[in-house]
Amino acid sequence: MRSNLMLLMAATIWGMGFVAQRLGMDHMGPYTFNGLRFLLGALSLLPLLWWLKSRQPVAIAGDQRQLLTGGVLAGLVLFCAASLQQVGLLYTTAAKAGFITGLYIILVPLLGLLLRHKTGSNTWFGAVIALVGLYVLSVTDEFTIGYGDLLQVIGALFWAIHLLLVDHYSNRVAPIKLAGVQFVVCGLLSLATAFVVETPMLSGAVAGWQALLYAGLVSVGVGYTLQVVGQRGAHPTHAAIILSLETVFAAVGGVLLLGEILDERAIAGCALMLAGMLISQIRLRWWWKSRRDKVPATK
Repeated sequence: MRSNLMLLMAATIWGMGFVAQRLGMDHMGPYTFNGLRFLLGALSLLPLLWWLKSRQPVAIAGDQRQLLTGGVLAGLVLFCAASLQQVGLLYTTAAKAGFITGLYIILVPLLGLLLRHKTGSNTWFGAVIALVGLYVLSVTDEFTIGYGDLLQVIGALFWAIHLLLVDHYSNRVAPIKLAGVQFVVCGLLSLATAFVVETPMLSGAVAGWQALLYAGLVSVGVGYTLQVVGQRGAHPTHAAIILSLETVFAAVGGVLLLGEILDERAIAGCALMLAGMLISQIRLRWWWKSRRDKVPATK
């Protein structure tokens, strides 16, 4: 229950984070915003890391190698995922971005096939429903998909890979340290890219300080840390279900705080995508077994 509550808090924080990410780009470019918020998130972990250092034994060399390897890999994938999401938000709404990003919930078990994980029929059924929802939400009458929506779809693949990486390494190294390393890697890569394709300015960061503060300290520092710690004690499937609620909070934030409008077609697409995400994680055999147990045995 404790782990599940942590993941629910993370989903709420991330959903509302789409609003901050949109507002922040009124004052700075997407890579500058990502670089500053992830480095700010890493700095926010320093007091906790200092406290943990006094309570934990010194890590052995093997653990440090795993931490470095896992942190760098997770940071690289996080950079790809966050960049696609942030740039995509320039061309689509926060509500649509939240639901399309949520496709990673379905991609996690599908990618698990490469790791020889078992995938039930409910995953495939949910995937079909979610794809229909994506079509209704994003594909126009001319059978084209918006540029921003396409970036979010590609980003969903990287979010799924990131979820699997965190799940793999969070049980092998200190989760807070893993979060810190991946934030630094992602932040430095984002800032390096910003100096190449953008013109970072201090005035922009000052003007967008509120959005940066939420996206950095709350969304990154608190949200991703809750994910890392929560996943350590939660089943991956349960974690995916809870984190899928991020899409709902993103839509609520976009409508209430940004004044975004979802027409009937968009609402239908969002509903189908959320249904597909949840169905993909619910084991239908539990329902079938409960039904079967209620039927009297025949002679």
